[in-house]
Amino acid sequence: MARNETDGAERWLADLPPSAGQTRSAIAVVAVVIIAFAAVAPFSGIPLARLNILFPLLDAIVFVTDLITAVLLFAQFSISRARALLVLANGYLFTALIVVPHALTFSGAFSPTGLLGAGIQTGSWLFIFWHLGFVAALLAYAVLRTQKRAEPASATSALPAIGWSVAGVVALVCGLTWLSTAGATLLPAIVLDQTRISPFVVYPISFTILISAAALAVLALRRPSVLDQWLMVVAFVYIAELALSGLLPSVRFSAGFYAGRAFSLITASVVLIVLLAETTRLYANLARSNAMLRREQNNKLMNLAAIVASISHEIRQPLGAIELDSSSAHLLLGKAVPDLEGVRTILDEVSASGRRIDKTLSGFRTLFGKVDPRRESVDINAVVLEALRSSRAELKDHGVTAQTKLASVLPPLHGDRNQLYQVIFNLVHNAIEAMSGTTDRSKLLAVRTRISDYNATVVEVSDTGPGIDPARTAEIFDAFVTTKPHGMGLGLAICRMIVERHGGRLSVSSADSRGAVFQIIFPHTDLPR
Repeated sequence: MARNETDGAERWLADLPPSAGQTRSAIAVVAVVIIAFAAVAPFSGIPLARLNILFPLLDAIVFVTDLITAVLLFAQFSISRARALLVLANGYLFTALIVVPHALTFSGAFSPTGLLGAGIQTGSWLFIFWHLGFVAALLAYAVLRTQKRAEPASATSALPAIGWSVAGVVALVCGLTWLSTAGATLLPAIVLDQTRISPFVVYPISFTILISAAALAVLALRRPSVLDQWLMVVAFVYIAELALSGLLPSVRFSAGFYAGRAFSLITASVVLIVLLAETTRLYANLARSNAMLRREQNNKLMNLAAIVASISHEIRQPLGAIELDSSSAHLLLGKAVPDLEGVRTILDEVSASGRRIDKTLSGFRTLFGKVDPRRESVDINAVVLEALRSSRAELKDHGVTAQTKLASVLPPLHGDRNQLYQVIFNLVHNAIEAMSGTTDRSKLLAVRTRISDYNATVVEVSDTGPGIDPARTAEIFDAFVTTKPHGMGLGLAICRMIVERHGGRLSVSSADSRGAVFQIIFPHTDLPR
């Protein structure tokens, strides 16, 4: 089963249109049959040696291939509820079952006259019943293909239809076997002796060819599916087989007689090969689709985890500042003479931290959600100064000295102020953490803005920490890659995402001595409008 991606409708094997390669393969098989028929037809009446063991072997091959084909078609019917497939499956089951008495009753194979009380006419009549029954099922399939299919139901509800049809096929095969053996006197003679064929055989053979041609024509009148196309090939090969077996030669065991049995192997195996190939292809597509679905689900879970981890990462610092400010406010209020001015200052810092949390959440909503990003004119210098003010307590706690060198005149950036603030604050915060273990030199954080020679706004954040291994600069911005012992590896990945969404580029390099320099470049001509 496949699914039509454009309309969501289910597409079954009997409905799938053939590809160009499949059509070429079908044409190639027909061409080979035509060439073989043309090569054998002039010599079809030449008698050859009788190979009794060959016919049971051919019947065994037909039994196995047609039985497997019938099982696959029954399985297709149990899913699709297409009556045409049920009829076709019964046709293949009929062929698989009737070749059993055909092999057992063939004279000279298991006994001189054949088993089951067979006579000289038995094998030939079973051969005609075999082909007549199949082409009748093929014609019924072609006619039913034009009817509307019933709605699929549960898998259990298909079993009664399959069971009754199988019972009917078994009963029909048993009846035809009895007619060809015990009731052979009721049938006209189509074999004169062990080597000669009666002229009467032309009538049942021609009638069978006529039905096969009718099935071929009905299938060709509508746009064929993959299954239809190969059933047309089967109908065509059936015509060639019957012509070589009963129309052209007048003797048994001739060149045409053996060629017709060879053609029967084609008719028995071609649909099975197509069913197995198409079922394997559809299963492979289903497996790939399932794997893609699982990857998509895993990616969504990873994205969700990344969002949660990022939010936790971004709001932990202002929450920590709120907690510290609250403790400080309690200490000031607990003095003999409460320091109300100091408490007011702390409350202002708490309010600022609360606004930072709100801005962070708004930024994430814009970054990961479906909300259209808010674009405004942004003064990047003001954003830098705000990020440094927010980091004032952290700078003091870690003994870091902050220096700024901001260009006096910068063109405004057009973007989301909250997101740009988040980038600068993250880079400042990372620089402070990078210098937390530095003891052999001064801890210096430098933030610079300037206009580059190629007309772009440049923001640089440098530190005097341990720096970054040059071998890792290519992966430092990847998600879940971190140089911190307890880091999540999301901050820089989010920073790069924000910068790129603003038309910029974020990179890192080593400082002249020790430390790292993060550089953001916003080309003026590439800024989003």
